[in-house]
Amino acid sequence: MPKIGYLILENGKIFEGEFFGAEKETFGELVFFTGMTGYLETLTGSGACGQIVLQTFPLTGNYGVIPEDFESDSVRAGAYIVKSWCEEPSNFRCEGDLDTFFKSENAVGLCGIDTREVTKILRENGSLNCKISYSKHNIDFDAIKNHRMQNAVESVSCKEIKEFKSGQGSLKAAVIDLGLDKSIKTKLLIEGCDVYVVPYNTMAAQLKNINPDGIFISSGPGDPAENPEVINNLKEIIKLNLPVFGIGLGHQLLALAHGFVTRKLKYGHRGANQPVKDLTNGRLYITSQNHGYTVEPDSINTDIARILFQNVNDKSCEGIEYKDKPVFSAEFIPECRNRSDKNTGFLFDRFINSMKNMKKNK
Repeated sequence: MPKIGYLILENGKIFEGEFFGAEKETFGELVFFTGMTGYLETLTGSGACGQIVLQTFPLTGNYGVIPEDFESDSVRAGAYIVKSWCEEPSNFRCEGDLDTFFKSENAVGLCGIDTREVTKILRENGSLNCKISYSKHNIDFDAIKNHRMQNAVESVSCKEIKEFKSGQGSLKAAVIDLGLDKSIKTKLLIEGCDVYVVPYNTMAAQLKNINPDGIFISSGPGDPAENPEVINNLKEIIKLNLPVFGIGLGHQLLALAHGFVTRKLKYGHRGANQPVKDLTNGRLYITSQNHGYTVEPDSINTDIARILFQNVNDKSCEGIEYKDKPVFSAEFIPECRNRSDKNTGFLFDRFINSMKNMKKNK
């Protein structure tokens, strides 16, 4: 018999459900994810670190557990809230079900929750802290409200430099790991880059010793403004005059390094259906995103940068291009599974071509 568990929101709302996976109590920021697929990437992506992810699609786990699709080696989300999970998944790549996988990862799942009602609460109130609890009595709501994840980036970044060879060796890319997804590294290797993954606090002088042709700044978790060491390092890294491409948290930190301002969104952009407009040509893209912060458009100094992409729904900044520098960034996740991506894979093309041109002109 599954154990009863409770989802307790900081605003006092309580929802009863049943545990699957590990049965334990936990705190986190409750956010909702709208994708019909992509739950494995979401749960294992470093952007979910410290978050309790609520799945809006009512049936989850249909295609089971596929390790090839993981973005890291473990479940990064603090917990997973679903209406119901599929006990008999069907897919030729499937290697198990969510319950078994979560138990092996000591990860918490809660099912039987009215996810539609909880999503409506989040839409009205914005992201809320929550607790998954064994009991609905004697709850310390102040502890829930005041919960904050500490050292988010440090907790997911690598601890030492890791080198990966493409077998082609024509280009060398340094990747600053703020919570690097595996698919990003794979894409760079496919494109012929030898990849040097470096810790979040790597300084410009250390990068210079690697002698890269370009620098990639990964996405990651948490409030970008809580990373002053990385921001200061980026100010010096930019001066190396190498091609730089940042996504997600990397995009936000590049903006902060230029003196711009970030702010928290009401409930963030999470899912595989966020419409983004390219302001250079008017083209629209349907993008995958997982972030709770954005760069304030009014803070962008138009003498040194311009907005490259804009969210169609709320007009928030989704990308920045820096003038007189080979530096650009995007808030969303580029399509990067293989060479044939026709959606937002062009961002990698731009980065690769920038590195090639810089190397040719040295």
